Amino acid sequence: MSRSKALQYYIVSRLLLAPLQLLTIVTIVFLLLRATPGDPADAILGGRAPESAKEELRKQLGLDLPIWLQYLNYLGQILHFDLGTSLTSRGQAVWQVIGQYFPATVELAVCSMAVALIVGISVGTLSASRPGTFLDVGGRLFGIITYALPMFWAGMLLQLVFSVQLGWFPNSNRFPPNLPPPTGFTGLYTIDSLLSGNFSQFFISLHHLALPSLTLGVLLSGVFERIVRVNLKQTMKADYVEAARARGISENKILVSHALKNALIPVITVLGLTFASLLGGAILTEVTFSWPGLANRLYQAISDRDYPTVQGVLVFFGAIVVGASILIDILNAYIDPRIRY
Repeated sequence: MSRSKALQYYIVSRLLLAPLQLLTIVTIVFLLLRATPGDPADAILGGRAPESAKEELRKQLGLDLPIWLQYLNYLGQILHFDLGTSLTSRGQAVWQVIGQYFPATVELAVCSMAVALIVGISVGTLSASRPGTFLDVGGRLFGIITYALPMFWAGMLLQLVFSVQLGWFPNSNRFPPNLPPPTGFTGLYTIDSLLSGNFSQFFISLHHLALPSLTLGVLLSGVFERIVRVNLKQTMKADYVEAARARGISENKILVSHALKNALIPVITVLGLTFASLLGGAILTEVTFSWPGLANRLYQAISDRDYPTVQGVLVFFGAIVVGASILIDILNAYIDPRIRY
């Protein structure tokens, strides 16, 4: 089988597996929510509400039905792209909740991923280019420490130092509550302020975004640092690198133009997995920094036992992770000829 046909077969098979992955995510989320202790009726009406009112609410929510029938009804909603209605947002559809809060999470995630890539690749390259030196040891320590640090602890510590003690960054929120926020079709404050030409709003938005994105990005950068350092060290011992040295090419040019390109191929593979970690880290980061994103809204929905919102947001996040992993796999298959199908 030729490479082009094998690649087409691989892409089709990955796309066909996507619905099964999403079904698995939907099923696990549905069962885990039903298995957790607590009653949504108590969370909504309060523990002192009459039992008759609670029973009526359970009937309205369909919670009085057998669990298998609830599951089939929920699958029917998903097939019609209906994520349900929030129980704690005055009857607001879950899609509306996602549309309201997701732009803040996107802004945080994109900036954090940019920080993670820049810091991780830079530290990993510097460490691998000086093997056995203090820089190499420092790079390894950086990768281990950033990978092992708890996200919430590091966030609270940096918030205490840079927001409370030094006062360099805002303590919470995306924008000062006493100022009108940027408006636009993207919902991303930095982009909307640039599109409107309001640079004052842009720098204020960037100022609020800096500490949360730096915290999440630096802690995720350890993954990329370790991958780049290990692969770059192996690449620097390859035959074509030795041949480039024999031709008199400088070490810096060999590092940047030859070795680093091949060493970055595994980084693309890990991007999909890191993206899932990014969403998980975003929950802790948004809660710690009171960032009004979808992950923070998910945390509130879990606390309020808001079944439809929790299910809808988790399925939405799951669909994003599945889509991102498929895109990364296809991209990696195109750029890396060593992959077999």
